[in-house]
Amino acid sequence: MARIICIDYGGKRTGLAVTDPLQIIATGLTTIETKNFIPFLKDYFSKEPVEKIIIGMPTNWDDTDTHATPLVKKAIEQLKKNFPTIPIETVDERYTSKMAKDAMLEMGLKKKQRRDKKLVDEIAATIMLQEYLGRM
Repeated sequence: MARIICIDYGGKRTGLAVTDPLQIIATGLTTIETKNFIPFLKDYFSKEPVEKIIIGMPTNWDDTDTHATPLVKKAIEQLKKNFPTIPIETVDERYTSKMAKDAMLEMGLKKKQRRDKKLVDEIAATIMLQEYLGRM
């Protein structure tokens, strides 16, 4: 089987998580600068088979768009253009950053580590992907 990749897309940073080839466990991959988003994925996809892209869709509680929603929609268009054969699904990303910070606290990470926004983005992507796997 091929992997599933999950994207926590942001204006500056983008957190990435992937499944194992059997699609059982979600693992943080990395956090990259958003400007390197497509080149990074092209390189990764040339090395690893990926069958699906999951991307977090930011919405308010009343399901209206947030300030970040247009950025994510633009990213989805870039993904479709560059990877037309890979299906893309959106998932709700509400509170995943808060959940990531809470998880970091439970893991006993020091305050300085918990302030690392790169790590927060990677963990948020991992949480979204694990929740997605739980619904499959």
